[in-house]
Amino acid sequence: MTNESQAPSFETQKQNYRNVQLDAIGVGLASAAAPFLPVFLARLGATNFQIGLLSSMPGVTGLILALFVGRFLQTRRNIVPWFSLSRLLVLSSYAFTGLIAIFITEALAVKSILAVWALATLPQTALAVAFSVVMNAVAGSDGRYTLLSRRWAIIGLTNAVVTFLATQMLDRVLFPLNYQILFIGLSVGGLVSFYFSSRIVLPDQSAPPLVGGQTFKESLRSYRELLRTNPAFVSFVSKRFVYLSAIALGAPLFPLYFVRQVAASDAQIGAINMTMTMMLMVGYFSWARISRNRGARFVLLATTLGLTLYPALTAATLRVEWIIGFAALAGFFQAGIDLVFFDELMKTVPPEYSATFVSVAQSLQYLSAILAPLIGTFLADYIGLDGALLVSAGLRLLGFLLFLIPDRRAGGK
Repeated sequence: MTNESQAPSFETQKQNYRNVQLDAIGVGLASAAAPFLPVFLARLGATNFQIGLLSSMPGVTGLILALFVGRFLQTRRNIVPWFSLSRLLVLSSYAFTGLIAIFITEALAVKSILAVWALATLPQTALAVAFSVVMNAVAGSDGRYTLLSRRWAIIGLTNAVVTFLATQMLDRVLFPLNYQILFIGLSVGGLVSFYFSSRIVLPDQSAPPLVGGQTFKESLRSYRELLRTNPAFVSFVSKRFVYLSAIALGAPLFPLYFVRQVAASDAQIGAINMTMTMMLMVGYFSWARISRNRGARFVLLATTLGLTLYPALTAATLRVEWIIGFAALAGFFQAGIDLVFFDELMKTVPPEYSATFVSVAQSLQYLSAILAPLIGTFLADYIGLDGALLVSAGLRLLGFLLFLIPDRRAGGK
């Protein structure tokens, strides 16, 4: 087991909860710019491949480095500084995106912006591993739904308010100045996030035997042995891989579909994103309550089935008002998936090897993030954007069916 210097006091726990939620405000402020990034690239003339590359780049870096990052973080006595610094570096990339749009010609802007986000994948990999470890440590085994439903609801509320204001500005200011203001202004959220996340206090930890004084080859052998003794983890992350691949396949398709086939305005695209984030807030509190009454398995099956509908319904219409309604449905079910995927994953992770097992899970997630968006945009070129969205729906349905089949060896997950 991981050694703890001392258990956190009740006051420290309260402060940690408070800092996690205040950090969420900064994250929500900066991440409100995320849905506009592929739209901005599309308006700059980016190809389908380049839009897909934006989604797949974090996966390339993560697949290569996730195990190394997990090994490194497992040896840190305190993971919080790495968590807060990684977040700051990632969110600062929005500021660089806006600055590039000011100082670099449109002919080079797309490639330059992609280069910035390629560099951002380095801290993004560390952040993906550190986030799960830090949030799990703050929440404890019984508080994950409560902590994360509140945190993600705060992010959703901040996103919704900022998105509404941003869309009003985007329609009133000429392109590309409107996007320059958007990205530079919202990047301030990174500073807010860094200030509060760096104040989280967790007990110092010592490294378990797996990572101490071993070569990487020896560590891989140890990882394989650990995985063989944790079949519940292997079962869950394998099924999750299929479902996350389906989501990643559709990720670059939605903005392309909105811009090129629906011909939606910036304000309409903002309304779609704002509606989804508002329903995320409703969903976080609703699914947390449903999980207490119906159990985690019900949440897992209901949400994975419900989110299957979003790409299929979207592909069936060009009417923005219908798409806004479908986005509301997707936001509600996505909230449940966020909560139950995190909770079910951490249930299967040995506490003393949190960073190691999370890095393995992230490696699989990154593999899907590499391949699925590129496959999605490739399919869009040959069967159309609506056809590719239907493929995403079909793959989501397959993921649901895998979760539906009980796995006795893994405890029925």
